[in-house]
Amino acid sequence: MRAYVFPGQGAQFSGMGKELFDSSANAKQLFHRANEVLGFDIAAVMFEGSEEALKQTNVTQPAIFIHSTILAACLADSFKPDMVAGHSLGEFSALVANKTLSFEDGLRLVSARAAAMQKACELIPSTMAAILGLEDQVVEEICSHIDGVVVPANYNCPGQLVISGELKAVEEACAKLTAAGAKRALILQVGGAFHSPLMEPARAELASAIESTQFNAPICPIYQNVNALPVTDPTLIKANLLAQLTAPVKWTQIMMAMNDHGLSEVIEVGPGKVLQGLFKKINRELPVSSASIG
Repeated sequence: MRAYVFPGQGAQFSGMGKELFDSSANAKQLFHRANEVLGFDIAAVMFEGSEEALKQTNVTQPAIFIHSTILAACLADSFKPDMVAGHSLGEFSALVANKTLSFEDGLRLVSARAAAMQKACELIPSTMAAILGLEDQVVEEICSHIDGVVVPANYNCPGQLVISGELKAVEEACAKLTAAGAKRALILQVGGAFHSPLMEPARAELASAIESTQFNAPICPIYQNVNALPVTDPTLIKANLLAQLTAPVKWTQIMMAMNDHGLSEVIEVGPGKVLQGLFKKINRELPVSSASIG
């Protein structure tokens, strides 16, 4: 069983996508289409923009989506997934790759999501932190006893969990988690508290955009972030995609579920190699690679 997986925010880099643009006529057309959909030259920012420019949420999320989905499209007949998944933002890329969403509709939703999340980030001082070297249950228990909002946000792999919430609550949680034996409790340089209740304003704003978008029957199951289960029902996919904004990304659980369901190969589609490394944490023997068009 072959899985294609798609990265989320943080995988961006200056120059991303330029090789695709230069090597494929199909890629050129899709980059031009992306510029039209967004109303600005995002290709120029991706190819020539600074690292700082690429960190802006309204640029980062569409840029990673565009890179991932165009790369998947360029794989053409060699793209033969038995299952797909995407980490946070990457779930939208996965949904285009498995034909649930069109490229244009997916990009519009990602752009709307990025704008809504940016607005939510500006309402309350908030952040995220990576906790390394503790059992998930320990992190969950300590966070549950902190005053203020701080919750598990990304279950990345065994021993690596990202927490999210109000700035002071996250800082307090980091201190207590360090005292409990965490190898590291590192505040991340992010715009706000993604995948936490603080994203509720973004969730409400995104709901109408998702509801008005056509979701088709996919060519293969997507393992969704909110429940780590294979889903093919477009109505359920929509509901899970919306819930994702305020719910944790269950990536550890997705990897384990795929592994239990006969996973034999993982191909990461998009910038970076982060997801390949995470899969190796749950199965050292698993063949993993990056997608390539030659």
